[in-house]
Amino acid sequence: MVNVSVKSVELSNGETLFYREREGGEIKVLLVHGNMTSSKHWELVLENMDEKYKLYAIDLRGFGLSTYNNLIMSIKDFADDVKLFVDAIGLNDFALVGWSTGGAVGMQFAADYPGYCNKLILLASESTRGYPFDGKLNDADEPRRFTLHEEIKRDLVRTIPVQAAYDTNDVALLKLIWNAVIYTHNQPEPDLYDEYVQDMRTQRNLAEVHHCNNTFNISHFHNGLVPGNGKVEDIHVPVLVLYGERDMVIAREMTNELLADLGDKATYVELKNCGHSPLVDDLPQLLEAMTKFLEREVQV
Repeated sequence: MVNVSVKSVELSNGETLFYREREGGEIKVLLVHGNMTSSKHWELVLENMDEKYKLYAIDLRGFGLSTYNNLIMSIKDFADDVKLFVDAIGLNDFALVGWSTGGAVGMQFAADYPGYCNKLILLASESTRGYPFDGKLNDADEPRRFTLHEEIKRDLVRTIPVQAAYDTNDVALLKLIWNAVIYTHNQPEPDLYDEYVQDMRTQRNLAEVHHCNNTFNISHFHNGLVPGNGKVEDIHVPVLVLYGERDMVIAREMTNELLADLGDKATYVELKNCGHSPLVDDLPQLLEAMTKFLEREVQV
């Protein structure tokens, strides 16, 4: 039985981040979740990854048990929290695994704070050029890409319905959404699935995360909304890009952008018969790909 404990740490910016820590060996790995999730959704990895790995899984600001005292308005805000977190607990020389939005957080962190993480794994990650947000402000509108946080807050397609499901504990709607685009083949065990849904409802920053993804761009290209800042060039660690061949959340084009922008520093592995949650679709395949990369000697 693995030993996983839930801990918290106060950051110097006034936020308190909660995290799960699993006892293990000398190889340190930090797991960063994506939108509509928290460290809870890493439980299968925490329970099944080889015990030679020392694992940490955080609740980003506004997710899970972590506080949300100040609005998150950029992926960099999340990455800066991660920097304060690892400093507060004395964590360094670790591999960072970012799932979906967590992939953007991981890229921003690696670019802004060299010398902390030694490898980066991007699991079903959004592009270096962000994740565009298209929505509608009234039923008669044609969907269009929003530019402002205030527009995203009033979106009738994704923001308001999901937030209403959170607020009213509409388990059926939340499962309908996840079954349609994420758990399209396999689902968690029923009790665990119910726990995941209740965990989703802890999110307090839905519109802000959409805005962060919409405006993220560390490439050298304009993404249709904002120009790239070129920070991708500041990522100097080996990167593993993992993509499920039937992912319905991340378009293959986004993964192609990732690989093009990261260039020679990236290794690509396609996860067969997996969607946006390989943790549920095929955990052994996911763990095999991750551990093979983590154990690979870095060529200097």
